[in-house]
Amino acid sequence: LGMSLIVSVAAAFLFTLVALLIPETALGFYTRDLAVIELGSSYLRIVGFTYIPIAIATAYIAVLRSVQLIRMTVIATVTALVFKTVLGYGLIFGIAGLPALGVRGAAIGTAAGWTLELVLLLVLIYAQKTPLAANPLTFFSFDMSFFARVLKTAMPATVNELFWSLGITTYNAIYAHIGTDAIAAINVNATIEELGFVVFLGLGNACSVLVGNRIGAGQKEEAYEIVRRVVILGLFFAVGVGLLVILLRSAVIGLYELSPSGENNVRWLLTVMAACLWIRMLNFSIFIGALRAGGDTRFALLMELCSIWLIGVPAAYVGAFVLHLPVYLVYLMVMLEEVAKAFVSGWRYKSRKWIHDLVNISGIPS
Repeated sequence: LGMSLIVSVAAAFLFTLVALLIPETALGFYTRDLAVIELGSSYLRIVGFTYIPIAIATAYIAVLRSVQLIRMTVIATVTALVFKTVLGYGLIFGIAGLPALGVRGAAIGTAAGWTLELVLLLVLIYAQKTPLAANPLTFFSFDMSFFARVLKTAMPATVNELFWSLGITTYNAIYAHIGTDAIAAINVNATIEELGFVVFLGLGNACSVLVGNRIGAGQKEEAYEIVRRVVILGLFFAVGVGLLVILLRSAVIGLYELSPSGENNVRWLLTVMAACLWIRMLNFSIFIGALRAGGDTRFALLMELCSIWLIGVPAAYVGAFVLHLPVYLVYLMVMLEEVAKAFVSGWRYKSRKWIHDLVNISGIPS
């Protein structure tokens, strides 16, 4: 945990400096609209204070999952997600006696939600006397040579997350250049997507813990079977959640003050998102539950880099700047990345080459 905290907080500190000191420069990458940059800067100057708490919470969540204490991570994360959504909505539009603060209200809701997540995690950890309920100073009593070995093992996954984040940033920059209505619609869609994906996040993380334990115990076929069952279960959930999103589209749109073109964009974005949810769930389950849990981090890194930077980003660029398509069709073109990833990850899963037993010498080689 101490090693995770050091790396996470160091990275978060850099992003905090950017958000607090040069938000206009960072936002200039996304849009040239001065009004949008001004609003975004006010948002970042509030949310930026929570980057370090988010990093600390993320480190705790990762360690809690590794020791099969998943329930408290789900409780904290879901509670924070619901709280920030409700509070943010109230502060944006001035609901239930709250002041109507617009963008600043959204920032306050987000900051309060993620801060609440960390507080809940710490309360649950120490109240239930988990293995992490120790003097924080003990977290940093590790050997530096061991720290170096851990960093070497974790580096592919770290690079993976970095380039994935850069890819998502590039997508948003492309959407923003389509127009203000386009990026506003994308943000509404992302909020609903985040809520709908909570179920699959829990399934994927639970799968990764179970698979990791089975591989460590030398039960490779059981690990393979767990992933298969989780994928099947997730597909049923994805279809159900997708249908629910489509049925509730109009109600969701009614919650926001959007222009007619913005409403049309959100309606179609939600439709595309709902229709593609099953394939994204499939990829997430195999990526987190099999490749990551099985120690196949180098293959996962290669697959992620190729799918985003050789398929997703070029598709988004062509759709937005060459074909001049509306944002929902550009979003649909980005989903080509998920289609390609599904074929590759499915093949890798069936090959069983993702199973790397780091405990027993008899692990299956890649």
